[in-house]
Amino acid sequence: MNGKNITIYAYIRVSSDKQTVENQRFEIERFSSNKNIVVDRWISETVSGVKRASDRKLGKILRRLRRGDIVIVSELSRLGRSLMQIMEILNFCMERDVRVMSVKENYEFGDDINSKVLAFAFGLSAEIERKLISQRTKEALYMRRSKGIVLGRPKGSKSAFLKLSARSKELRLCLESGISKVEISRRFSVSRSTLNLYLRNNHCAA
Repeated sequence: MNGKNITIYAYIRVSSDKQTVENQRFEIERFSSNKNIVVDRWISETVSGVKRASDRKLGKILRRLRRGDIVIVSELSRLGRSLMQIMEILNFCMERDVRVMSVKENYEFGDDINSKVLAFAFGLSAEIERKLISQRTKEALYMRRSKGIVLGRPKGSKSAFLKLSARSKELRLCLESGISKVEISRRFSVSRSTLNLYLRNNHCAA
């Protein structure tokens, strides 16, 4: 199947040293044999899919691709960790008339109407996914605010919180003795707002 001036790449990625590339290689070899394809270059790496393609060995492949070349992966998730990231890579290849073949899903992306329809469906799914994540984040923040949960901490409060936690028994004795918050804040060298936030987060009696 390999034609002149066409390079066929097989890309393998695992996210940790505990995983093996052998399964992916076996799947691609069997797929290539059935398709009468000879892989010209094997590229494998151990890196998280969260990392940008340009910062991986995959980026070197993408920059080297020419019209008619083929990239084979065991599954689309090897290209990236998110649908948006995978779509960016697929679009990059399709714009350069480079085919991407996925063994497990049996997908083939190229310069044809079926590939474009499939890519559109993936793109739409990615856009919906992005909006749903944004919506869920906003809803979660709204629920936290409606319950009176303070989001974030005042600047510089982290060390003050640690200071109060280290002297929690002493703080509780002060509260039980009826000492005012103003006096407690002075004794512990923290602001009144930080003290109130600490008491609220730790369910201490004010």
